[in-house]
Amino acid sequence: MLLRIFVFAAIIAVIYLGIRRISNDWRARFRDLDKETHERDLKERVRPDVIDLKKDDDGVFRPGSGDKNGRGPRG
Repeated sequence: MLLRIFVFAAIIAVIYLGIRRISNDWRARFRDLDKETHERDLKERVRPDVIDLKKDDDGVFRPGSGDKNGRGPRG
């Protein structure tokens, strides 16, 4: 009886540790992907052909007044 309990406990421990390792590996992978995406976004922001869009009062996105080309919201 004691051996059966030990075997079940060992199986449950192995399953738990395996699931935990898989979970940690996936979390690390997603964290790396988020970091790569963030770095890519930062690089794209400094490109001259990228403009910042601001949401106007009417809810439409238009180039903001602080746009890199120095133009106003309509020009």
